[in-house]
Amino acid sequence: MFTAIGRSVVRHRKLVLAASLLALVAASVIGGGVVDRLSNGGFDDPGSDSVRARQLLESEFGTGFSDLVFVLTYGAGEPADGTNSVDQPDAVAAGISFTEDIAATPGTDDVTSYWTPGSNPSLRSNDGRRALVLVRFPGSEGSHERDVLIGDVIDRFDGTTSGPFNVAVGGRDAVFDRLSTVIEGDLSKAEAIAVPLTMVLLVVVFGGIIAALLPVVVGIAAILGAFLVLYGVTQFTDVSIFSLNLITALGLGLAIDYSLFVVSRFREERRSGLDVEAAVVRTVATAGRTIAFSALTVAISLSALLIFPLYFLRSFAFAGIGVIAVAMITSLFALPALLAVLGDRVDSWQVFRHRPSKGRWAAMARGVMRHPFAVLIAGVAILVVAAVPFRRVEFAEADDRSLPPGDVVRATSDILRNEFASAEANAFPVVALGADDGVAIARFAAVLSTLDGVARVDSLRGSYTEGSEVPSDPGFAARFAGDGSTWFSVVPKVEPISPEGEALIHEIRSLDSPFDRVLVGGGTAAVIDSKDAIFSRIPLAAGLIVAATFVLLFLMFASVLVPLKAIVLNTLSLSATFGMMVWVFQDGHGSGLLGFTPTGLTDTTTPILMFCIAFGLSMDYEVFLLSRMKEEYDQSHDNDQAIVAGLEKTGRLVTAAAVLLAITFLAFATSGVASIKLFGLGLAVAVLVDAFIVRVTLVPAFMKLAGDWNWWLPGPLRRIHARFGIGESANRRIGGRGGDRPARTGGGARGGHTGRPIA
Repeated sequence: MFTAIGRSVVRHRKLVLAASLLALVAASVIGGGVVDRLSNGGFDDPGSDSVRARQLLESEFGTGFSDLVFVLTYGAGEPADGTNSVDQPDAVAAGISFTEDIAATPGTDDVTSYWTPGSNPSLRSNDGRRALVLVRFPGSEGSHERDVLIGDVIDRFDGTTSGPFNVAVGGRDAVFDRLSTVIEGDLSKAEAIAVPLTMVLLVVVFGGIIAALLPVVVGIAAILGAFLVLYGVTQFTDVSIFSLNLITALGLGLAIDYSLFVVSRFREERRSGLDVEAAVVRTVATAGRTIAFSALTVAISLSALLIFPLYFLRSFAFAGIGVIAVAMITSLFALPALLAVLGDRVDSWQVFRHRPSKGRWAAMARGVMRHPFAVLIAGVAILVVAAVPFRRVEFAEADDRSLPPGDVVRATSDILRNEFASAEANAFPVVALGADDGVAIARFAAVLSTLDGVARVDSLRGSYTEGSEVPSDPGFAARFAGDGSTWFSVVPKVEPISPEGEALIHEIRSLDSPFDRVLVGGGTAAVIDSKDAIFSRIPLAAGLIVAATFVLLFLMFASVLVPLKAIVLNTLSLSATFGMMVWVFQDGHGSGLLGFTPTGLTDTTTPILMFCIAFGLSMDYEVFLLSRMKEEYDQSHDNDQAIVAGLEKTGRLVTAAAVLLAITFLAFATSGVASIKLFGLGLAVAVLVDAFIVRVTLVPAFMKLAGDWNWWLPGPLRRIHARFGIGESANRRIGGRGGDRPARTGGGARGGHTGRPIA
C-alpha cells in the first residue's frame, strides 16, 4: 500500500504539489474565520443536576444567578471618610443610572444592584465605598452567541466611569472571558517564541536551511488545515477556544517529528545508492508507513476525549485529530512530492555538515545492555519517586487565581473576596420541586442556614442566618415563588472553588428534605458534577486507549510483550510527570520563578488532556524506535543486534524531535494563565522524560532482558496476525516452531516473526 502511494506521489509530483497549494489557500481563507466561531465555556456536564437547576431557574422562575458582577467604586484613590459613600445622593443617582443602562442592553436579564428596591444591603462593601451590580444572561452556558454578548457588555462598561464611580467587572463569566483574551495573546507570544527558536534548532539538526524549512511548511499546512477542520466542526457543535493551543503546539511538533523522519530516511536511502525517485518510494514505504501508524496511535489517544460530556474536552479531540490527520497526509503526499522535485537540492544552503555519529548511540545501547537489570531498576525507581506527589492531588476548576497577578479581573475578584461582608456574587441556588408547604420551606431554609460555610439563606419565607430569621424586604421574597416549586439563595462564607466549598455542596445534597427533589446549582456544584462526569468515564477512556493501542502495536510488531511493555512504561512515565506537576503547581514549588499563584488545587481537565496527548506522543516515539528494531530483527533475527542498530538509527532522531517538541510546549509555559503553564510545562516534561529516560534506556534494557520473547506469539494470535497484520510484504507467515516459546536456529536467535520488514 505505502509503496504504491510512494510511486503515485513520485509519478504525479507536480499535481500533488499544486493540489496541496490550493488546499492550503482554501484552508487559510475559510479556516481563518474559526476563531470567531469558538466559545469560552464547555466546562459543565449538560446532564448534571447543577445545569438542570440553572435551567429550572430560568424557565420556571425567570431568574438565575449573576454571570457578571460590576464593582462600582466611589472616589477611587481617596480614603474612606463617610463623604464618599455609595449612599451619597450623587452616588445613588449614578448607581441607578448605571443599573438602568445595563438593563437596557439587549440580551441582558435580571439586572439588580445595591440601589435596586428590595435588594440586599450586603451588595455594599464594608467601608461603604463600593457597591455591586449583578447581571445575568439567559441562554446555554458557553454558547458562542452568549459569549459574544457577554464580551460586548464587558467591552462597553468595564473600565469606564459613571458619575463619581469607577467601574470594574468580575464574576465567573468575566473570568472566562478574560482567560480567553489572555490566552489568545499568549498564543501569539508562544508562536513568536517557538517558531524562530525552532527554526534555528532545525537548521542545527538538519545542517541546512532548505531541509530545515520543510518542517515549517508542513507545520503551517497542519495548523491551517486543522483550522479548516475545526471550522467545519463548529457547524454542528460548540467548540472551545482553548483547543487552539493544541492545534499550534501539536501542529508544529508533529510536523517536526514527521519531517525529521522522512528527510532523514530519504537521505539514508540516497546514501545507500538509490536514485531520487526510488529513494522517495522507499522512504514512503518505510518511514511513511511508520508515520501513518504513529499518527493513528496519537489519534486513538485523543479520540478517547470524545466520550466525555464536557465539550471543552471533546474540542481537544476534534482539534487534535484534525491536526494529526493533516500533518500525516501532508507528510505522506506533499512532503515526498517536494523531495522528489528537490532531490539532492534538499541539502543545499548547508550551514554545516554533521559528522557521522561514529556509533555513539550504538555504544549507549551496548552500555545499557551490559547491565540491563540495574538500568531498568534505577530508571523505574526514579519514575516511581517522581510520581509519589500525585497521590495527594486535589482537583478543582480554574478560577480567577489562574489569571496573572495584577490582572484587572483578578483584582476585582480579590475585592469581591475581601471587601464585602458576604459573598453575594458567589451565592448559589437550591431548587426544590414539589414545594408547596410554606412551613416546610421555612424549616428547610433555617436548616440550610445552620450549615458550616453558609452565611445567609434567602427564601420565599424570608431570610435566615444560623437557623434564625433575619429582617428582609417582603417584596424581595416574591421572586422565590413558583408553581409547586421554589428555590433558595444560599450565600456562602467559604471560598467557592475549594475543598470547603465542595464539602458544603455535598452536605446540602445529602440533607433529608420534605420536597420531591432538591437540585443544587451554582459554580461549585458545577465543578463537582463535572468532576463526577470526568472521573466516572476515565476507566472507560483509559480502557479504550490501552485496548486500541495494544491491538495496533500487536498488528504492527507481531508481538504480545512489546505492546504490554509500551503501555506499562508509558503509564509509569506519565505518572512521574503528573507527580512533578502536582509538586510544582499544586504545592507551589517554583511559583515565584514561574509567575503563578498556587491554590493547593490542580485543574481537573488539564491532566486528562495531558494524559491523552502525552500517551499518544509517547507511542509516537515508541513506534519510531521499535519499527527500526523490528526491521533489523527481521533481517538478522538477532535481538541484541536489532536493539543496537535500532537505537543507533533512531536515537538521534527521537531525542532531537523530543527537544524540538518540548521547546514548542515550553513556549506555552510562558503564558500568564496557570492552567496553560501547567499544560505547556507538563507536556514538555512528559516528552523529555519519555525520550531520554524511557526510549533511550528503559526500552533497550527491557528488550535485552526479554530477549527473543519480545517477538513471541502464541499459536492463535499468530493466525490472527497472519490474516490481519499490517505490512508491505505479501508474506504473512509467522515463523517459529509452535506457539509456546520462541525458536532458535543456528544462524542466530529467531523469534516468532520472520516475515515482513517494518520501517
